[in-house]
Amino acid sequence: MTDDLIYTERVSSYRTQLLFIALTALFGVLAAWRAKTARASRLAGVLLFFAAFFLFYVLNYRTLVIRLTPAALKLKFGLLTWTVSLDNAESCGRDELPASQRLGGAGIHFMMVRQRYRVSFNFLEYPRVVVALKNPAGPVRDVSFSTRRPDEVIQHIGALAMGLTSPIDGR
Repeated sequence: MTDDLIYTERVSSYRTQLLFIALTALFGVLAAWRAKTARASRLAGVLLFFAAFFLFYVLNYRTLVIRLTPAALKLKFGLLTWTVSLDNAESCGRDELPASQRLGGAGIHFMMVRQRYRVSFNFLEYPRVVVALKNPAGPVRDVSFSTRRPDEVIQHIGALAMGLTSPIDGR
């Protein structure tokens, strides 16, 4: 049902997709080469595992779908989905991270940021928004995600968390 849909966005990254395709091909070629030169090698199995792992990334982390309704924020990366009830949103803002954590990769990551456990749905080249949760979802206290329009997303989530239906006219 899309009648109550307030915001939607599909975020993808050509560079990230190329990186995962290149890694899949690299590990696939190395696995084939190793299997051909040394029969039943454990290294060939490990290389094949990494080729399959990056193939999953190619297929699963192609597009991040962001859907915002009056009740919830839903993030979907391929087979994996995370839903944040807006009743549980304590605050929302731009995600500012140290370079060592910001450049940690694309996809879904779990990490500690300022003593808070976070799940991050991200691509490297886009800014991120972080939503702090009032009540943790298991150990997760913050949810961050990439978006091309962080200020618009922050306005919508902020207004909805305060019970308004529109950040523009305050209804």
